[in-house]
Amino acid sequence: MADVEATKSLSGLLNGIAQKVYYNNSEITEELLKNELYPDLSQEEFKALHEKMKGLVKSIATADMDHAQLEAFLTAQTKRQGGGGVNAEQAAALSRFWKSQRVRVRESLLSQSRWEPGLRGLSWRVDLQTAASRGDAAQSGPVTLMELELGRAGQDSEFVCLEFDEAKINQVLKKMADIQESIDNIVHHT
Repeated sequence: MADVEATKSLSGLLNGIAQKVYYNNSEITEELLKNELYPDLSQEEFKALHEKMKGLVKSIATADMDHAQLEAFLTAQTKRQGGGGVNAEQAAALSRFWKSQRVRVRESLLSQSRWEPGLRGLSWRVDLQTAASRGDAAQSGPVTLMELELGRAGQDSEFVCLEFDEAKINQVLKKMADIQESIDNIVHHT
């Protein structure tokens, strides 16, 4: 029964760390975690456990470990000498935690690492302008109207409208082809 309680407490601690560090839940504090999950540990013992688990979760999350990497990492941690390693129960709890939280933690890290607004959407259309609408004597060529939806996580979108003639569209397409070529070169060389 004590093992089941220890496993539940450790799972709670790992989830609490994730809530505080990755999901920005300000209601989760170190004091709350200690009082709710480890009331019998001294403050020093809890702080050491908390910091160790927080460091391990950070290492796992920063590397975005897949299952094989996680198992190798946890095996190495269980074989460490001294107080820096983990026992088998802790390794199992870390493994269960990462399997259930990997996607959410990764999404959180990605959203926290973006400074500038990201592209949320793009819509476009091609208009044919006639001589009457422009005041020109002759009919002009097609015009592309593009609307970009930009935004940061948790904020409302901003919209930017652009107008391109055929020459500008060709320039944009050339730049996009250059970008694609650069990406292809990086992907095929790594």
